[in-house]
Amino acid sequence: MLELLLPPPVDPLWDLTEAYGADARPERLNLVLGVYRDQTGGTPVMAAVREAEIRLAEHSASKEYRGLSGNAGFNRAMLSLVLGPGGAAERAVAVQTVAGSGALRLLADLICRTRPGTTVWISDPAYVNHRPILEAAGLTVRTYGWVDAEGRFDTSGMLRDLGEARRDDVVLLQGCCHNPTGVDPSAQDWEAVAGLAARAGWVPFVDLAYHGLGDGLEADLAATRLLAERVPEMLVAISCSKNFGLYSDRTGCAVVLGTSHQSLRHVETALQNAARTLYSMPPEHGAAVVTAILEDEGLRALWRAELDGMRTRIEDNRKGLTSELTALGWDAQADVLARQKGMFSMLPLTPRQMLRLRSGFAIYGTTAGRINIAGIPAHRISCLAQGIAAVLGEGAE
Repeated sequence: MLELLLPPPVDPLWDLTEAYGADARPERLNLVLGVYRDQTGGTPVMAAVREAEIRLAEHSASKEYRGLSGNAGFNRAMLSLVLGPGGAAERAVAVQTVAGSGALRLLADLICRTRPGTTVWISDPAYVNHRPILEAAGLTVRTYGWVDAEGRFDTSGMLRDLGEARRDDVVLLQGCCHNPTGVDPSAQDWEAVAGLAARAGWVPFVDLAYHGLGDGLEADLAATRLLAERVPEMLVAISCSKNFGLYSDRTGCAVVLGTSHQSLRHVETALQNAARTLYSMPPEHGAAVVTAILEDEGLRALWRAELDGMRTRIEDNRKGLTSELTALGWDAQADVLARQKGMFSMLPLTPRQMLRLRSGFAIYGTTAGRINIAGIPAHRISCLAQGIAAVLGEGAE
C-alpha cells in the first residue's frame, strides 16, 4: 500500500527550518518561523504564564476530560477578550481548539457541512497554511489583492476583487498584523470592507493570531469588533500561541456569531462533531493558563504589560533595521519596511535574492521575502541590514 503513495509536497516553512538546523555556519540567523524571541534570541515563558502555571500546579484539579468544547471558562474569556463588552458576545458561541490552525480547520469543516463547495476568498499573498486548510476541507479558494507594487495596502484592488464575491461566499480576513506582508488596512479601509460585507451578504472569516503585537491589544481587535457590529454572521479563529507565548501548548478558539440561539446551538453541536472526528477534544493546560490570567486582575495586568513590551521590542527591531538600511543608502526599501507592523515583514527582495541571502549570509527567510522581525536578536540587526544591502547591491550591478 505504501508504495502507492506519491511524493507529497513538503511544508515550506518546516523545510527551511530543517535546512537551518543542518547549516553549520555559526553566524546563521533563523527568521523563518513566527516565534517571538527576546534580545538574546531565546523564546521566554511569559511571567504571567509562569505564575499561572505555578498556581495551577499548587491547586491541581483532576485530569478528567473537559468535553468536546474544551474549557468553558476559556471559551467565555475568549469571547469577552475578542468581542469586548458590547452585545456581540451575547450572540456568539465559542469552542476551544487545537491552536489557531485547529480553529481554522474546524470552521472550514463547518462551512463545508453547511454549504458544500462554498467559495472562500483569501488574500494574495496569504498565510502559507490558509489555502491548504481550506482546500483540505473541500472548499473552493479564490484570492483578492492585498498590496500594490509599492508595498502599500491596495484598497481599490481589494474592494474591486471582493466586489465579485457572491452572497454567502466567505472572505477570510486577517484581523491585524497581516502574515506575511505586515501591511494592514487603515480604520477607513476596514469601514469600507465592513460596509461591503453588509451590502453584498458575504460572511467574514477573521483569523486572529497576532493581536497585541501591532498597535496594541484594543487597536488590533478594533476591526474584528467593527465587523461583528455590522454583519449578521461571522467566523473567528483565535490563536493564543503568539500573544501568550503558548506555542507548544496549542491553545486556540473557534468563534461563530449568528442571529438566533437555535442556530448557535446547532453550530456548537456541529463544531463538537467535527472536533470529535479530528482530535476528539483539545488539550487543557494552555486553556487553563489563559483562563487563570484573564480572570485574575493582577495576572491580567502583568500579561498586558508583557505583551506591550513584546510589541515595543518588535517595533524597535523594525525601526533599527530601517535605520540601518537608510544609512546604507537603501532609503526606498527602508520606507517599505517602515510602513509594516507586527511580527512579520516582507523584504523587497526577489526569490533569487532571498536564496542569495541564505547561501551567502546564512540568513534564513522564506523565498517570498517574509522574515520574522520578532526573531532578530538586537546585536544582529546590523548584520541583517548589511546582508540585505549586499544582496540588493548585487542585483543593481
